[in-house]
Amino acid sequence: MTTIIVSIMIVLLLLGFPMMIPLVTAAFVGFYMTFGGLGQMETLIQQMMGGIRPTALIAVPMFILAADIMTRGQSANRLINMVMSFVGHIKGGLAVSTAASCTLFGAVSGSTQATVVAVGSPLRPRMLKAGYKDPFTLALIINSSDIAFLIPPSIGMIIYGVISGTSIGELFIAGIGPGLLILAMFSVYCVAYATINKVPTEPRATWKERALSVKGALWPLGFPVLIVGGIYGGIFSPTEAAAACVLYAVLLEFVVFRSLKLHHIYAIAKSTGLITAVVFILVAVGNGFSWIISFAQIPQTILEAVGINEAGPIGVLIAISVAFFVACMFVDPIVVILVLTPIFAPAIAASGLDPVHVGVLITLQVAIGSATPPFGCDIFTAIAIFKRPYWEVIRGTPPFVFMLVLAAALIIIFPQIALFLRDMAFR
Repeated sequence: MTTIIVSIMIVLLLLGFPMMIPLVTAAFVGFYMTFGGLGQMETLIQQMMGGIRPTALIAVPMFILAADIMTRGQSANRLINMVMSFVGHIKGGLAVSTAASCTLFGAVSGSTQATVVAVGSPLRPRMLKAGYKDPFTLALIINSSDIAFLIPPSIGMIIYGVISGTSIGELFIAGIGPGLLILAMFSVYCVAYATINKVPTEPRATWKERALSVKGALWPLGFPVLIVGGIYGGIFSPTEAAAACVLYAVLLEFVVFRSLKLHHIYAIAKSTGLITAVVFILVAVGNGFSWIISFAQIPQTILEAVGINEAGPIGVLIAISVAFFVACMFVDPIVVILVLTPIFAPAIAASGLDPVHVGVLITLQVAIGSATPPFGCDIFTAIAIFKRPYWEVIRGTPPFVFMLVLAAALIIIFPQIALFLRDMAFR
């Protein structure tokens, strides 16, 4: 049955069907083969509906809505101006500012696509004008935006937390350390690139200009304070923090900055609704598919065949890293989390691994795969936004992928990179 299901999914993907169609078809075929017919189909439907029943998933449309509001408003530009005023004058400062701005906006929006649009659109022309080559610029924007998978709020972490039963609040806090580690790696590479290629520096900002930029960015910087501080202080649950973010975004862009008007609400709501519908359909179908393969003992069969149950904790983490990394090179990250997490759940439990540590590692691998050829989803986001050919978008990615893989190795070897802040906040 495993061979048939996998073959069906591959064929349908190659024929160009959206991911939900291969998942639904594979789930129905698996149900038919497992139960000998479709007479109890309501059981599969109940499993699909159960996938979108957890209240924690309410945070997903909330964070998507908040990100959409901020992307259309002034939050991104204010964050960019603040970062540029402090590091824009150093060697590679513009590139470092781009990486830092992507990280900050990721902490505000939780969306990689929103970060590519909000930060990449204004900064890419400035980097090209300053002398950076376009492949480097595109790769920097794409990979820095993927830090949004790790820095809270992270939609990937929400999905993983729901599927695995892991605390979303703990996952959010644990993602901060790895996200800052990757930002530091990218910054060092940007400085080295600018030095080797003799890229000119930007003019140094005065302290008055810096003070004004900080003042302008204080309101957007309230988002990470609201999310992390609210969860850490026990004021909000992750779901309540998402609702608070929407209210804060509305007040900020409609009332304080006055960058948006009432007529923008329809377009924002429509965009959020479309993205939310896609996410929830994938979650529902993915849950039904996961139930089928678990009922048919497919995960246990696969894990026993590759001998992962005898590999030990490090071996399990390496296997998880490879599986999620490769899968996200071809398939949407949410689908990969939905499908692969239940497969590895028995091995994770048997090896005694911390589920928060595993969740951070999985989220990082999802981020890496999303920006890696041939079909990383953020590559095609960049192609659509910047109107550049595929080869030019991916040409500069290898150094960044290497740094991300190195970060994953460090997290495997030194779990406290991810768990230090979690332990301080919740232990």
